[in-house]
Amino acid sequence: METVMELKNLAKQYEGFRLDNVNITLPKGSIMGFVGENGAGKSTTIKLILNLIHRDSGAVTVFGLDNIKDERQIKEDIGVVLDESSFPDNMNAASVGKIMRHIYKNWDSAVYAGRLQAFALPPEKPVKDYSRGMKMKLSIAVALSHKAKLLILDEATSGLDPIVRDEILDIFMEFIQDEEHSIFLSSHIISDLEKIADYITFIHKGKILFSEPKDDLIYRYGVLKCTAQEYETVDKSVVKGCRKNRFGVETLVLREEMPAGYTVDPVSIEGIMLFMIRGDEK
Repeated sequence: METVMELKNLAKQYEGFRLDNVNITLPKGSIMGFVGENGAGKSTTIKLILNLIHRDSGAVTVFGLDNIKDERQIKEDIGVVLDESSFPDNMNAASVGKIMRHIYKNWDSAVYAGRLQAFALPPEKPVKDYSRGMKMKLSIAVALSHKAKLLILDEATSGLDPIVRDEILDIFMEFIQDEEHSIFLSSHIISDLEKIADYITFIHKGKILFSEPKDDLIYRYGVLKCTAQEYETVDKSVVKGCRKNRFGVETLVLREEMPAGYTVDPVSIEGIMLFMIRGDEK
């Protein structure tokens, strides 16, 4: 399987926080959802990928190239959408296009104009008068107008109403239909990722807890509901998290390693995450 982006032992130290030897591999032609609570290290990781901040150690390769030595070449083929609009409020979509055509070698003004029309973005209206959804669509229009092969998206659907979010997810699905295209999507809206992601990478307190195909995660894990007495008989090596309450115990278990006789219910990606970071000790 060809790799479009790889992070190896990526580390960054701040006061009170450490991004701790992050390893991520994004296969070509896929969508990876990058999830974690606020402050877990998602934005720091993306800034390191884009070489916006200095890394302490580790390596990042994109399209097989080093993200520092080959930064200019790499960024020609990356479309970036951050969680806040990066365009000055006094600019409009038309002036944004005029600037971008001097930045990207592959800028396509016709594609950009088509995206503005499809997104119902008035070209002459100042960015300051755009809604949050319109600002995100403008960022996406720019990202899709220079023949990018990889989209890196940081909370691109955060704070949007469900209709606009669904519309933007459709745009991402359209983009990924080309097998040369890939998406790295940071989000805390797990339902969005369950709809479109092929892989889920979960970061917690600067460490990667898992980075796996979404379908494998859902198949591998399940929830066992039992009494406290029954829980004592369960092999703790198959337990990956548990919650105890006055009604009994709910445990995240490895489905295939549970012996016959136990009823294991399906679990969502969000459920897996919550058990792993908020579950009680085994």
